[in-house]
Amino acid sequence: MPKITRAHSTPYFEERFRKLPKEIQKIVPRKIFLFEVNPFHPGLDTHKLKGPLAMFWSFAINKQYRVLFRFLKNNEVVYYDIGTHDIYK
Repeated sequence: MPKITRAHSTPYFEERFRKLPKEIQKIVPRKIFLFEVNPFHPGLDTHKLKGPLAMFWSFAINKQYRVLFRFLKNNEVVYYDIGTHDIYK
């Protein structure tokens, strides 16, 4: 997949980002940049979710934190949530 041409984030994503620990907040911009350049970079573990969240995808910030997103047309994405695995509930 080519790089992401445009990214959007929901107000909920922004709120959740502000509540993350500061050390995680420092990592997030680098991971998002990596994702937008190469959405399936091996270090991100990008994968489609199943069940009730089947319309979403996820990629890793680290072993504990994830970003929940959806691909749109024209290589665009929307970031919906960020947090621990609890975002899948």
